[in-house]
Amino acid sequence: MKIYKFLSLFFIALTLFSFSSCSSRDDDNPQDTTPGTLQIKFENGFNNLGDIVLNQTVQTSSQGQKHNFSTLKYVISNITLIDENGNEFKYNENNPDKGAFIIDQADAVAGIIYLNLNEIPKNNYKKIKFGLGISQNAYLLGMDGQAEFWNRAKQKGMSWSWAAGYVFVKLEGKYGTGSATTEFMNHTGNMGKVAENNTPDLYREITLNLPTTARVNGKIRPSIHILADLNQFLSGDKSLTLTEANAMMMGSSQHLVDVTNNLTKMFKVDHVHND
Repeated sequence: MKIYKFLSLFFIALTLFSFSSCSSRDDDNPQDTTPGTLQIKFENGFNNLGDIVLNQTVQTSSQGQKHNFSTLKYVISNITLIDENGNEFKYNENNPDKGAFIIDQADAVAGIIYLNLNEIPKNNYKKIKFGLGISQNAYLLGMDGQAEFWNRAKQKGMSWSWAAGYVFVKLEGKYGTGSATTEFMNHTGNMGKVAENNTPDLYREITLNLPTTARVNGKIRPSIHILADLNQFLSGDKSLTLTEANAMMMGSSQHLVDVTNNLTKMFKVDHVHND
């Protein structure tokens, strides 16, 4: 009788093990090429401490200047995922209608802005690359491929006239020494065709390593949590000070080139969830 019970338990355990192994193989089935979805979360903060509250959160720059934001917006486009072998999947490259997004702190939910990408090929991704702003290749398409995004950008205040192009980053708020009381407005962006106009191209691409592989498949939707450290605005590679001369600027002046270069260093991946 004891032997019968032992054999029964043994076969039950073997069956469960076989089922578990089979399920595991199904999850990693190389024949299953079902695409998946990917979520990217942007969290804006100072010194990698998230959730800037507009009109409230005050930061002191490396030059001792206090500042806060009443408006914090930027454009993300040309998202590229890089797998374990260095192969790239470009998500709607140079197609703003489908592949460009406006990160607006006013839209944050508990400090987070969510982007959801569909039809991502099944793969294990180790890096993410994206553009800050809109590339000239996309802009020069004219209305083709970006009419919808142009309307969204216009509604969000992230464009000038059609000839002038897009605002890439819009930072507004107040600054000062003892307290932040003087208004500032720094809007970066390309002014039309940069080659013809002989103006700097402020579009930048950023590549970030993922601390954990993002495993995209039909059953798993990874979430990549990116922190944006807005302390880089004035306290980045080049320490900047807001003055009467540069506090109210739009376009691609040298000050806004410096702002752009600083802001390209503000991103880092905090963590990846695979669930």
